[in-house]
Amino acid sequence: MRVSRRSSVDPFIVMDVMEAAHRAEAAGRHIIHMEVGQPGTGAPKAAVSALADAMGREALGYTVALGLPALRDRIARLYGEWYDVDLDPRRVIITPGSSGGFILAFTALFDTGDRVGIGAPGYPSYRQILRALDLCPVDIATAPENRFQPVASDLEGRDLAGLMVASPANPTGTMLDKAALGSLIDAAAGQGASFISDEIYHGIEYEAKAVTALQVTDEAYVINSFSKYFSMTGWRVGWLVVPEDHVRVVERIAQNMFICAPHASQIAALAAMDAEEELQANMDVYRVNRKLMLEGLPEAGFTKIAPPDGAFYVYADVSDMTDDSRAFAAEILEQAGVAVTPGLDFDPVRGHQTLRFSYARSTADIAEGLARLKAFLQAR
Repeated sequence: MRVSRRSSVDPFIVMDVMEAAHRAEAAGRHIIHMEVGQPGTGAPKAAVSALADAMGREALGYTVALGLPALRDRIARLYGEWYDVDLDPRRVIITPGSSGGFILAFTALFDTGDRVGIGAPGYPSYRQILRALDLCPVDIATAPENRFQPVASDLEGRDLAGLMVASPANPTGTMLDKAALGSLIDAAAGQGASFISDEIYHGIEYEAKAVTALQVTDEAYVINSFSKYFSMTGWRVGWLVVPEDHVRVVERIAQNMFICAPHASQIAALAAMDAEEELQANMDVYRVNRKLMLEGLPEAGFTKIAPPDGAFYVYADVSDMTDDSRAFAAEILEQAGVAVTPGLDFDPVRGHQTLRFSYARSTADIAEGLARLKAFLQAR
């Protein structure tokens, strides 16, 4: 049976690394996981409790396509609490994770063959989802001096229908301030390109609060999720904020593609939003882990790194160690028992000389992983 041309997307390499790590664990080895951007904690206790209560009361069938009204209201209120933005809850659409948000946004905004700019290094699934939808991802090679974030001049001559920006970014953890974000939004608007802001790591910041695109303009799509700050990766629930005149456009697509986000996950997500004490305890762990990484990676021998502003990653230049990051990551897993992600996932051109380290797990795991990496490089 034939397969479509659109199905020819690249694998998500980090998932392959995770699979190899799990095979090693099944064989009896103890692996330190620095590959996947997944919090080491589960959903907040209040989220689990709220779902258990709901399961005893109701059948948890379909919700309306836009999501539970109470959850949409609460998310809108979050924008007031975090950013002093007065957001109409009718503009909030609940999605099956941020991935569902990407699919809805790309489908609503772009036609076959449209060119959509994405920063490199950047989250690899942007590229693959765009390709699967018969759109054309345009990698924008970002510069170290710009902390691997696109700048307005990078858009010149690109002929873009859209621009996708993430702040804090994956894999670098770098952020855009309000001026830089505004400059990109203006540059995109200047060539008639739609602006999509991936804000999935908001809430996980260290020295300054992340800026939402909604502080700059209402003419943008904003994507977020309960996976990272709210520690609910497997629950597959996120949200999308769209301009008022786009709500019905996205609603029609969501009705047909997804019907709705999982009802159970929406109930849990609503309760998670008020679990601030537990969520901030998670942040205390990330702060300690970040400090360990910024001290321990150079001590181990990974000296070409930059401090992340947010998220829970460190992106390292390993060009002095290898020209094949995928083989190098496999060597580290085999010999050190530490799973890390090759940069090829994030930058197909320059990623053969970079690695991403996640520090989302327990502090004990991070300390052990750093010790193993140091011993590995010393013995190499």
